[in-house]
Amino acid sequence: MKIIACYSNKGGVGKTATSVNLAHALATSGRRTLLCDLDPQGASSFYFRVKPSRKLSEARFFDGDDKLTEAIRASDYEDLDILPANMAFRNFDVFLSQMKQPQSRLKKALAAVRADYDVILLDCPPSISLLSEAVFRAAEVIVVPVIPTTLSQRTYQQLLAFFAENDLAADKLHGLFSMVQGSKKLHSETMQALREEHPGRFLATQIAFASDVERMGLARAPVGATLPNSAAARAYRALCAEVVAL
Repeated sequence: MKIIACYSNKGGVGKTATSVNLAHALATSGRRTLLCDLDPQGASSFYFRVKPSRKLSEARFFDGDDKLTEAIRASDYEDLDILPANMAFRNFDVFLSQMKQPQSRLKKALAAVRADYDVILLDCPPSISLLSEAVFRAAEVIVVPVIPTTLSQRTYQQLLAFFAENDLAADKLHGLFSMVQGSKKLHSETMQALREEHPGRFLATQIAFASDVERMGLARAPVGATLPNSAAARAYRALCAEVVAL
């Protein structure tokens, strides 16, 4: 089983859209996939029309194997299940702070479903916290969506600094240029600068800013399901292939 996290310490960068479409692409490629929605807002769960699991509190998530397994829901797509979020997830950091070795708790919790899936994909809230550190240690691959702007460039550099300061494996981090507008000179210049500054850290696939992705909220479905031949769907399939090969 491979654990992949879609994470950013900045909101509004296309993280959930990436998680939803990558999960769908993984499943349609024949991999048994579990999408874990760790964000209490539950956006990934919403896109897949899955209601929050009200019984899965932070304590039951980390301590009760049966409760975590019981909270998993099937999606409308073959080989793709969802572990939906609920508002209790906002207390993850408080709960983890009271536990021994909090950074290892997420990996231990996910071990309960290890045998059932080829890939577990984590959609993470946009913060650097105890939960984030647990994600950093549990995941083998961390996809970091970055809008090619100055502020996103700064937050990506902050993330790299955090990994260095806390002796975390920075080779897990793989930047993904997201919501790219090719007509903007700033976007082109920022992407070039980041690739030169951090050689090998950014994936070749780029996700363009597209109205098809924005409309996902109306369709409540991955773009690969509703518009499989669109440029956005092809980009997410390319991302899937690239991530699987890491």
